Amino acid sequence: MDMMSIADPDAVHAVRTFIKKELAFQLKDDLLAAVTSNRSSEAYAFDHDSVARRALKNTCLAYLASLNEPDVTELALNEYKSATNMTEQFAALAALSQNPGQVREDALLDFYNKWQQDYLVVSKWFALQATSDIPGNVVNVQKLLAHPAFDMRNPNKVYSLIGGFCGSPVSFHAKDGSGYKFLGEVVLQLDKINPQVASRMVSAFSRWRRYDETRQALAKAQLEMIISANGLSENVYEIALKSLAA
Repeated sequence: MDMMSIADPDAVHAVRTFIKKELAFQLKDDLLAAVTSNRSSEAYAFDHDSVARRALKNTCLAYLASLNEPDVTELALNEYKSATNMTEQFAALAALSQNPGQVREDALLDFYNKWQQDYLVVSKWFALQATSDIPGNVVNVQKLLAHPAFDMRNPNKVYSLIGGFCGSPVSFHAKDGSGYKFLGEVVLQLDKINPQVASRMVSAFSRWRRYDETRQALAKAQLEMIISANGLSENVYEIALKSLAA
């Protein structure tokens, strides 16, 4: 998008999705073979060879999952269930979570139930959902604000969920402005709790002029709404005002 005179997240996403699926389709047999040959039933080891094998297997699985075919979903599900460590289980979850549906929802819930006591893993779990490209993900992220493991007073949780969402070109820059509206509302909530974190979140609007006129108008409206709010902190006001003037 940085190379475009007018940034078009929809076009970039469409082309990237097409290329990923086409590679997966053309190389399906090779990718399947790579997943199979790089499986390990041995105990988790953090050495160069083991890390490389896991990385290759997980990358191939992610490409295959983009095809959204029943045999690949079954493969990813088996990888998820048979994983002997969190790294591989999370990678299989990431593959499964590419496609909306009950399999995705069940896997996300199962993973949370398994790892809910691990603070860092739960943050990764939030970030995975926040950055998802599935349709209507704005609503999913809104629901996660009410999740028992999420706490608006915890900066790391905010960076994982809200920060992750702002990094998603598809959801944050949704053509209907729902992503911008969501962030605008969250910034005002967050400003009352932690102005420093809120100011970092509002900076996601800083490049609003890079986009088409429709998105510009929607993002600008949120920035104007933020700076006109009663009791706004100096931190957020300054960033929002600078963004508007940029």
